[in-house]
This record gives sequence, C-alpha cells and structure tokens, in this order.
Amino acid sequence: MKFDQKNPPEGTIRDWLDYRAKCGGVAMVFPESGDTLRWDILHTKANSIAKTLTNKGVKKGESVAIVHPNGPDGIAALYGVLYGGFRATMINLAAGHDAINYALSHSEARFAFVHDSAAELYNSAVPSGITLISEISANEIDLHQIAPNDHALLMYTSGTTGKPKGVVHTHASLLAGGWTTAIAHELTKSDRGFCVLPFYHINGLCVSLMGSLVSNGSLAVVSRFSTSQFWDQASRSAVTWFSVVPTIISHLLHGTKNPDKECIRRLRFGRSASSALAIETQKAFEERFSVAIIETMGLTETAAQILSNPLPPGLRKIGSPGFSYGNQVCILAPDQSECSCNTEGEIAVKGPNVMLEYLNNPEATVSAFTNNWLRTGDLGKIDKDGYVYVTGRIKELIIKGGENIAPREIDEALYTHPDIIEAAAFARPCVTYGERVEAAVRVSKGSTLQESDLIETCRQRLGKFKSPDAIFFLDELPKGPSGKIQRLKLAETL
Repeated sequence: MKFDQKNPPEGTIRDWLDYRAKCGGVAMVFPESGDTLRWDILHTKANSIAKTLTNKGVKKGESVAIVHPNGPDGIAALYGVLYGGFRATMINLAAGHDAINYALSHSEARFAFVHDSAAELYNSAVPSGITLISEISANEIDLHQIAPNDHALLMYTSGTTGKPKGVVHTHASLLAGGWTTAIAHELTKSDRGFCVLPFYHINGLCVSLMGSLVSNGSLAVVSRFSTSQFWDQASRSAVTWFSVVPTIISHLLHGTKNPDKECIRRLRFGRSASSALAIETQKAFEERFSVAIIETMGLTETAAQILSNPLPPGLRKIGSPGFSYGNQVCILAPDQSECSCNTEGEIAVKGPNVMLEYLNNPEATVSAFTNNWLRTGDLGKIDKDGYVYVTGRIKELIIKGGENIAPREIDEALYTHPDIIEAAAFARPCVTYGERVEAAVRVSKGSTLQESDLIETCRQRLGKFKSPDAIFFLDELPKGPSGKIQRLKLAETL
C-alpha cells in the first residue's frame, strides 16, 4: 500500500491491515501496562473477530457496537469489526445513560463488544435484543467482499442542541481522515504518536489510530489522560508527537511535572484540536516546555482534520487553525455564495474525508450540504495566505442588543490571567438586551482571584459592552468526550 502526499489512500481498512501485518513491526505500545502489540498479532486478532461475527450472521455494513475505553481489547474489536466489513459503532462512555441507549437503539446493533469496566454503564442503558460477544471462535468462513465506499464507522455527535446524529464514514473517508493528518504533519514510519484521547471520539480514532496506520508509524495508547503521568508516559514510550485538546494543554501548563531532556529532543510537535486554543496558553506552553504546538481544526463529519498550521519552520499563525490539507475550504455567506478574502461567514469543506451521511436521517444530511460543500456550523474568515480564522459557532454566538459577540473573544481575555486553567463565556437571557454575557472559569489551586478582578481584566481588553456581567468559579467545567468545554450546558445548568 502506498502513502502518497497528493492522493488519499486507496483500498479498505482490511487492505491496510493486511499490508501492515506483512511489513511487521510494532503497532502499539501501552505505557500503563508495559504491553506491546505487533501488527501481525493485531491482524490475527482482527481476522478472528471478523470470522466470529460473520459466522454469527452479521450482515455486511451492519452496526456492531463497541463499548470500550482505550486499550488492546477495544482496538482489536474495532479493527475486527472493520476487517469483517461491518459498521463499527463507537459508544461514547462519557455520554450518559440516555445518549448511550439512543445510540444503541438508533444504530440497530444486534451485537456488542463490552469491556468489563463499562459493563455496569452498558447494562443500565442497553435496549433488548443485543447479544454480547464474549468468546472468539474463528471457524473458517469467507468474509464479506468490501469496497472503499462501504460503511465502516458510525459515530454519534454530542447532541447538545437536540438528538445526537449518527455520522457514517466509509473505509475511504476513514483512511482519508488519517491521511490529512499524516500529510499535514509529515508523519513517517519513524514516528510514534501518543494517544490520550478516547477512540470513541473522532480525534482519537482518525488522527491517532488512522494516522499511524496509513503513515506506517506506531502509536502509544493510554486509557485516559493524566496530568501527573503524561510526560513520564511520553518519555517511556519514545513518542515523537501527540494530539490533545486545549484543556489538556492548559492542565499540563498548570501542572508541576516537566518532560526530561530526551523526551523534548525526541518530540517533533504537539497537536491541538477540537476547540480554539487561547493564544496566551499556546505561547506560555511553548515557552515552558520547548515543544511546538500545531493548532488544527476538524469535525466528526470530516473524519477529524480539515485545517492545520504547518510544522516549523513553516509559518504558524498563532490564533488560526491553519489552512486546508487534503480537502478544500471556503467561507459561505448567508445566501450560500462564497465570501471574499477576510469576510466572515460559515466555514464549509469538501474532500475525500467528508462523511457519507447521517444514518437514517436524510433531511439532516441534505440540509448539511450546499452544492457539495459540508457546512460546519463554525463562523470564520480566510486571509490572503489561505489561513482560516475561526470566530465562533453559529449556535453559540451571543447576540447582545443586536450585536454579535463571539464567546472566544471573552475566553481569550480571561486566559490572559495566569491563574486561569479553563474559561468559557456564554449567553444568558436578558430583558434589556435580549442576551447578556456571562462566563465560567476554573482557577489554579491557591488562587485568590475575585470575580471583580476578571471582569476588570475583560473590560480593559474588550470594553464594558462585551465584558461578562457575571463570572462563576467552578471546580470543573462541563466537557464532551474530546475535552471540549460545552458552553450550552453551562448556560443550562448554572
């Protein structure tokens, strides 16, 4: 199988796993246990799981639920389902009872792989009629014939503004998702990524897992992110890059641990995605740890990455998630025409990594596209060099007295204070202005910050009109599975 900088990968996940098994070598290491998984062993396990499901009468493209944290068993189940030509249905362990029940029911899965640690959660949410796969008995049977455009993955959106939507990816779009990462970051067989994000989120699955598959590299995998263990795990696993989210970068910055010199020497870059990275946080992180952070942007619907800044010495524009790799990006005006340079509108994308459809939801699928452009729901603009600047989410905009205020503006002002670990602004109904600005923050241990201090900081940078009327101090801000702060939940619960 060829890795081409200009063309997305050909074939299916099965083809690529066959190829990697033939080449041999280490697929993954697990620093928490010290275990190592080779490609040939992963291939054997995946083949056995595929035959087991085929013998049970699972149809090509049928959903098979995977209820696992990151780990060897979950990875084998994922690759086994994909290898057999079935639709891997990733269940978000952080989603809660109702969302899990909805995903299992909506996907029409008849079989599930469930990790012991997730059994209680699964049992509380599972609808009737689903059979657990507890034993692998790989009797000989011909596997389904599969093609690049066949269903491969079903992953549900967070559903913060309604029922979750089931995003369907094909083998081709999954591989393209890994490819966009690989070409942007110039990944090679010498690279080993560090995955601390869950595989039931598109970043962990496509950026880390698919990225290492198509680039001929390897991956270090942990069950969950740990501030105190991160640098030690990265060092012991000999990783050359990592993919995280802004909240993790902030937690590392406020942590007490530092990487050793060999770890720093080996690390080529760190990667940030899932939400905007505050400029002050990025600068402070790079200054303290001497690790370049590459800001990127992606969606579940685009198999993760759409945009990325280039690696050093290329021009990284701090505050921008970069430009497109492997796909096309434009800005759409309200009338759906394409905007000119530096004009704000909705960010739209087209390319081989874009989803096939929303499962059993043709209306949502049709409404998501305009002239083959997938509308992202994000507001932004493109400068003369092709770099995109994200100014906010359409559904998260604060409209105060008829003026649009992007919550990110307030976030950036709050993050300028060194005691801020997490920050998020949001809208609250207001009789006078329609909506007013409020915010929530998490501060470092021992901080003496007061609400009045932060409001004054915002007023100095933004003026009184855009500044929060109230700021809440929380032990933890609500987040989705990727670590992205959920503004709409803040507005609902505070």
